[in-house]
Amino acid sequence: MLWIMQLSGFFSAAMMMIVLSPSLQSFPPAEAIRSSHLDSYIQLTSFQVSTSPDSQDDRFSFRKAFEFRNADECGFADHKTTGVCDPTLVHVAITLDVQYLRGSIAAVHSILQHSLCPENVFFHFLVSETDMETLVRSTFPQLKFKVYYFDPEIVRDLISSSVRQALEQPLNYARNYLADLLEPCVRRVIYLDSDLVFVDNISKLWSTNLRSRTIGAPEYCHANFTKYFTNSFWSDDRFSGTFRGRKPCYFNTGVMVIDLVRWRRAGFTRRIERWMEIQKSNRIYELGSLPPFLLVFAGRVAPIEHRWNQHGLGGDNVRGSCRDLHPGPISLLHWSGSGKPWLRLDSKRPCPLDALWAPYDLYRHPH
Repeated sequence: MLWIMQLSGFFSAAMMMIVLSPSLQSFPPAEAIRSSHLDSYIQLTSFQVSTSPDSQDDRFSFRKAFEFRNADECGFADHKTTGVCDPTLVHVAITLDVQYLRGSIAAVHSILQHSLCPENVFFHFLVSETDMETLVRSTFPQLKFKVYYFDPEIVRDLISSSVRQALEQPLNYARNYLADLLEPCVRRVIYLDSDLVFVDNISKLWSTNLRSRTIGAPEYCHANFTKYFTNSFWSDDRFSGTFRGRKPCYFNTGVMVIDLVRWRRAGFTRRIERWMEIQKSNRIYELGSLPPFLLVFAGRVAPIEHRWNQHGLGGDNVRGSCRDLHPGPISLLHWSGSGKPWLRLDSKRPCPLDALWAPYDLYRHPH
């Protein structure tokens, strides 16, 4: 009974945040969350796209989203003529992975729902499995997107063991290769993790002034930066000396605005690969794909308002404990950490803030 009272209190706090924050007031009513078999979702290795709402054989399908149209002030652009190279487009890159597919679909849904000009958003989906295009098209029939295959073998020999096995998946490293995968005419892209939702217009993030920097992201300079690397890293000047002359701060790589022109010119992909090679022989960090980004970019990041990455809502990397919102306005909610809202909701053990993710979930539960 005490547990129920505490949970009720937590939900009340979450709802109070919605009332107080203008950027959260456009939430639709939460959809009903039905139970499903958690293990069958986690262990899923293949899926079928639903062609009929009454199909009994589809184990992994999504409801079709409503059509989202541009507001009158968006103007007219003939995207069919110019395609991906249309300079008026907002470019978004996100991975499509079976284990996190439900999160990716919810992220896309949230972007469309809160965008003033949803028809001007172009999605670049990074995949390591086939048949994803059909699923996306059936869920978002009007969506502008392209699917890019990322070969896991490119990074297989560069990946080191991490504190969580999920951080070792090759697709986590696809963001390192965006400058090579995307068309040369794509000059800027917003990279997003799969475990987040927008509650604000993505065009505001797109318009970030990067000044002379290659990437922009919210920085957290109060965080203990030393913990992202091992003692052997800090004790060896060959490695730690890379930060000399910089003021490095932690930033989360799940939300980044990237200048691909500068990236290509400076060859940052190879710089990141070099640190991954050093890691294989010297063990200078423990946290998957994040530290190489910190080594190359920390202290050289265009700062973005914290409202664009309310991260850590998945809890810590070991226990996945529930977290509260950080103080301040909110434009993006990010369930980084080991706990994911769709798994906790299905297991009927949600954290209070998981209720803010639920309205964007399009997953069709098996009957």
